[in-house]
Amino acid sequence: MLGRFLSHSAASRHERNVTMEVILLERISRLGQMGETVRVKDGFARNFLLPQGKALRANEANKKKFEDQRAQLEARNLERKSEAQKIADKLDGKSFIVVRSAGETGQLYGSVSTRDISEILTAEGFTVGRNQVELNQPIKAIGMTNVAIALHPEVEVTITLNIARTADEAERQARGETLTSAEAIYGDDINENARPDAFFDPNAEYEAEEDEENPESA
Repeated sequence: MLGRFLSHSAASRHERNVTMEVILLERISRLGQMGETVRVKDGFARNFLLPQGKALRANEANKKKFEDQRAQLEARNLERKSEAQKIADKLDGKSFIVVRSAGETGQLYGSVSTRDISEILTAEGFTVGRNQVELNQPIKAIGMTNVAIALHPEVEVTITLNIARTADEAERQARGETLTSAEAIYGDDINENARPDAFFDPNAEYEAEEDEENPESA
């Protein structure tokens, strides 16, 4: 049984290390330019690059196919880049309010994911797919967060998400306030309001003692 486990582990490591040479059909960030032949992990090629039409397996037939279609591919890329730039001119630098439930320390009851951001932008008239949202991990706290949006391999913009519990808090955050403490939510006088004399009359005990000493005055 141990032998089978070791064999399976070795096979898993081998699968992770398998690579494939591909010809890029468009510029891929941190990978290469259109027309370049690069080596990538087999899973990345099979699950993303090939099915998305972003690359071809690097063999003689596909190299010839790419050269035959290079002019067409470059023209299509230029058209897509132009369309993306038009959206970028309207989207870059914009701020979007996102109202979410959160605790006093600012931790969200949930998170804001790439899907959420895509839906927020689409609702505002910008068609952006979740795979175009450059977010390493979901946002889990309120605050002002900058997020990069890759509209095209050569066109990227930055938006700001103003994540708050209410629209009023979003306005305060936009003015530079930090709302991740009870003091920030309820005001600077929260500690004053929590003092005992805010709830009890300090003279009540003295008056009660006087009544006991002078029952006729009651």
